[in-house]
Amino acid sequence: MAIENRYEFLFYIQCRNGNPNGDPDMGNCPRTDPQDLHGYITDGAIKRRIRNYVQTAYADADGMQMLVRSASNINTGIARAKELAGMELSAKGKNAVYAGRRKACELFYDVRTFGAVMSTGPNAGQVRGPVQLSFARSLDPIQSLDISITRMANAVEVKDAKSAADYESWEAKQAEDTLRTMGRKQLIPYGLYEAHGFISANLAQETGFDEKDLRALFEAILNMYEHDRSASKGEMSVITPLVIFRHTGTDSDLEQRKRQARLGCASAHRLFELVQVEKKPEIAFARSWRDYQATIRLDARPAGVDVGFLCSPYGEIVWNAVPEDAELFR
Repeated sequence: MAIENRYEFLFYIQCRNGNPNGDPDMGNCPRTDPQDLHGYITDGAIKRRIRNYVQTAYADADGMQMLVRSASNINTGIARAKELAGMELSAKGKNAVYAGRRKACELFYDVRTFGAVMSTGPNAGQVRGPVQLSFARSLDPIQSLDISITRMANAVEVKDAKSAADYESWEAKQAEDTLRTMGRKQLIPYGLYEAHGFISANLAQETGFDEKDLRALFEAILNMYEHDRSASKGEMSVITPLVIFRHTGTDSDLEQRKRQARLGCASAHRLFELVQVEKKPEIAFARSWRDYQATIRLDARPAGVDVGFLCSPYGEIVWNAVPEDAELFR
């Protein structure tokens, strides 16, 4: 059964001595607002890591496959969805497209969650997903560094080499310095990024996004960088808690309350403004999440909205009270 409550949520991503999200149009430099020098992480980069985690953690579970996978053709998944729906791949009518769309929602977690454009190739239409993410933005300006590095080897194609012995012979004749090469790395010393998410109960009715999918999403967000380690990503982590706003409604009439829970009881920006994270006054340059202090005004939460805190990927959501293990709120 699809979720029946609207949600918003926010979380914080820490990057230390790494490149949180390089811009290929700028030599892979960390993405930066040119006016105020705050950093960005795109929604696509975050979704990629959520997909990767769910694909790893739920590899054998029904309905938890991914349509968008690394080095794959999306049309392959679209074709499989239409075939399992009992439709010819060449069928372009409304019924055939809708059947493929419905089956894709059943098969693929990312389609059910984020939506997808599947009007290519075999054509299964388009799905607007109930879960949408904003760009994450750093709380303070970031300092982008471009660092030279030395690689103690090179990779040269040796003309007419036909065996490993030919390469070894060529290598023995070279001066030591010519077998080294230079490279570059782009990074930031530190950045704490805030990201916002939105979940529509109305769109969830169309895709079948349910409570199990919701919990898998929250689990993936808190765990996504734990399984994405690389030198370029540095020490990246999602700092707990994940803050969740759940709309529940206020009306005494049950049906009207359900309607309020689906449509929402307050605007998203008002809810996000309940949380304030600021650098501690004695800190000039932050180098840890411990250099920040978070506050939340639970007393100012709108009627009909619960505020939840998730401090562990596998823990329980604590509603309307800040738990003791909430790192940023210590």
